[in-house]
Amino acid sequence: MTYFEAFVLALIQGLTEFLPISSSAHLILPSAVLGWDDQGLAFDVAVHVGTLAAVMIYFRKEVVTLLQAFIGSIFKGERGKEVTLAWMIIIATIPACIFGLLMKDIIEIYLRSAWVIAVTTIVFGLLLWYVDRNAKQNMDEYQVGWKKALYLGVAQAMAMIPGTSRSGITITAALHLGFTREAAARFSFLMSIPIILLAGSYLGLKLVMSGEAINVGHLTTGVIVSFISAYLCIHFFLKLISRMGMTPFVIYRLALGIGLFTFLMMG
Repeated sequence: MTYFEAFVLALIQGLTEFLPISSSAHLILPSAVLGWDDQGLAFDVAVHVGTLAAVMIYFRKEVVTLLQAFIGSIFKGERGKEVTLAWMIIIATIPACIFGLLMKDIIEIYLRSAWVIAVTTIVFGLLLWYVDRNAKQNMDEYQVGWKKALYLGVAQAMAMIPGTSRSGITITAALHLGFTREAAARFSFLMSIPIILLAGSYLGLKLVMSGEAINVGHLTTGVIVSFISAYLCIHFFLKLISRMGMTPFVIYRLALGIGLFTFLMMG
């Protein structure tokens, strides 16, 4: 990997982790189109650290409040909307953990292909468009009950299918439940924190056990670039989402999926 490749891959990861456009669909492009080698476990860990830091720092007030509420609910029996939200995020994390443990190998063997990514990029893009146009959009993230949290968690688990987009499918599910666009995005981003933390920890453990060589310069580039791009992405997405809606991202997904199909059919 060159520094240019590290910069581009980290930029892609940072921008696509939180936009509803599928990071896996974009990360396959450099290898498929340009013939770049796989970036390796160490770099995967680095960009996970960068995106996790971005979402936690951007939502630092909410993270501290929810963490305090969660601890208070256990040791002091405290109640309130922050306590409820903290527990709902935990409940929403469970399906992805179970699905990941049970289905990871099957997905890696049978579904991790450019053809699957092309199909899911288009299908889930159209689903996002339909739900965004027809949803009521009158709830916020504090109105989530345990059934809705599980529903959102199952949606997040489906994001393990390449090309689905974790943020895309969770925002789609939240809109379907009646969330406003801003609330759907905020809950999706808050849901991402435990998932990215768990995924990064798992990759970190695999890295330690693998004994893979580490290039400090490449990893530093990955952390910094993914952090900056992810932070800016979250900021501007939340600022603009109420005005522009999901249609621009749907159009982009359709173009990307068609482009992938075209590239694959051309061999």
